[in-house]
Amino acid sequence: MSPEEIKTPDIHRLKLFAGAAIVLAVAVGAGGLLARAHSTQVNAQWAGAQAVPTVALAKLDHQGASQLSLPGVVQAFQTARIYARVSGYLTNWRQDIGSPVKAGQVLASIDAPELDQQLEQARGDLATAQANQQLAALTAKRWSALLASQAVSQQAVDEKIGDESAKTALASAAQANVRRFEAMEAYKQVFSPFDGIVTARKTDVGSLINAGSTGQELFEVADLHRVRIYVQAPQALSAKLTPGQAATFAVPQLPGRTFTATVVAVSHMLDAASHTMQVELQADNPGGLLAAGSYCQVAFQVGADGAALRIPATALIVTANGDQVAVLGADGRAVLKPVKPGRDLGDSVEIAAGLQPTDRVIDSPPESLRTGDPVRLGAVGSAHKGS
Repeated sequence: MSPEEIKTPDIHRLKLFAGAAIVLAVAVGAGGLLARAHSTQVNAQWAGAQAVPTVALAKLDHQGASQLSLPGVVQAFQTARIYARVSGYLTNWRQDIGSPVKAGQVLASIDAPELDQQLEQARGDLATAQANQQLAALTAKRWSALLASQAVSQQAVDEKIGDESAKTALASAAQANVRRFEAMEAYKQVFSPFDGIVTARKTDVGSLINAGSTGQELFEVADLHRVRIYVQAPQALSAKLTPGQAATFAVPQLPGRTFTATVVAVSHMLDAASHTMQVELQADNPGGLLAAGSYCQVAFQVGADGAALRIPATALIVTANGDQVAVLGADGRAVLKPVKPGRDLGDSVEIAAGLQPTDRVIDSPPESLRTGDPVRLGAVGSAHKGS
């Protein structure tokens, strides 16, 4: 190739290409910086929004009465554990568990041969004592007749009369002993003490029976025409439960059924450990639907304190420095207010002091919430109304 064919590059065109490349590089770099700045700003805004908790407001309850629900235990109106009064062997039992019985109805029979022999011996002792008493009476009568003729001394007559009195007393004692064993013979039959239902049978034919409560329990009879319900009422509510007050209760084995009961007695003494007071209610038991020993839930209608407001229990903040509630201020920030709780109604709490009806109480506030923290208002919490 000749020197004439080699072309020299155009310096002006090279400068133009280099400038265009630099402009393009600057534009790409600036675009990346702007995109990263926008992303950083968006992330900062999102993080700030997430740092503000969303809260719900709880409605305050201003109703004058509320329903208090407490656990209770259903017991038979009266229950008797039947023990044998005499020792022996069970010859038969006539009533089993679930059998309705009447007062005086025979539940079982006991064979007591030792008692039979003791009764025969007592009757023999009575016959001997009566014979001795009769002889002493005749002797005293004869000696008294001889005293008129002065055939015997006054001292001798007095001794015979005294002997007659002693023999009469021995005969009376023997008679009482016979009656005692005859009464014991009646206990060879085990009777029901009242109308009710046999709820337990703890013996069988041929069992050795020992007399008294130290022996084996034979039967248990319960009167279920009415039932007693025992409830442990909190100290704050014990003064509001009085005899004659009506209540309702339900048992798990009868879903959908509600029964009516009446308060009949209040113990007026608080348990030292739980600070609760025992309350007794009574209710009819038509058809024997209610079983003794059943767990039940008793609902009382109790009047609220005049100035108390009721809030959900989830809105109350319990701290070492006292109880508080979180209130939403007009500026969208939370304010923790100290309060004085009243009655604890389970799912709700009465506030006796520290709240106003116009306060916007935050339901289930976050544990980290402090006074002055911004919050975002979400849905309004459900109302906790009284009955």
